[in-house]
Amino acid sequence: MAAARYLRWGLSRARTWLRPPPAHHPLRDLHKQGDAKQASSDIPLDRLTVSYCRSSGPGGQNVNKVNSKAEVRFHLASADWIAEPVRQKMAVTHKNKINRSGELILTSECSRYQFRNLADCLQKIRDMIAEASQPAKEPSKEDAVLHRIRIENMNRERLRKKRINSAIKTSRRVDVD
Repeated sequence: MAAARYLRWGLSRARTWLRPPPAHHPLRDLHKQGDAKQASSDIPLDRLTVSYCRSSGPGGQNVNKVNSKAEVRFHLASADWIAEPVRQKMAVTHKNKINRSGELILTSECSRYQFRNLADCLQKIRDMIAEASQPAKEPSKEDAVLHRIRIENMNRERLRKKRINSAIKTSRRVDVD
């Protein structure tokens, strides 16, 4: 009798452990590689060069053993999946991330997992494209007038300080007769 009761209790506990995960959980979806290809359908993965290396920083043995840092490269000039004006703007704004051969290099080591770091690199590419796609904001007439007044005031102040320094130096001069 007691054995049957303990068996039922054990099975009820096991059912709570063996429940299927909820239908949608963002952290679990990040690990599914099939979802990554669907999510990055706007970026052709076959045109990217993906490599992994050891991440820096604290982390104990995991850092020393696992290649979790993701590095994504692609040749910006030949990336025909990005519009030409967007490519030119990206080349100007992110010139420190482009090497001599014209490859845009992005790295991510924010997570312990390769796949999350790869997803972070792809998100960085999307953000760069979105930022470069935004049209340049034209200043209004009021902003242009305020900018011109600020420049005039800065020049006036610079010349005033220059006159003060000149007067101080001329007062130090000794006249020889």
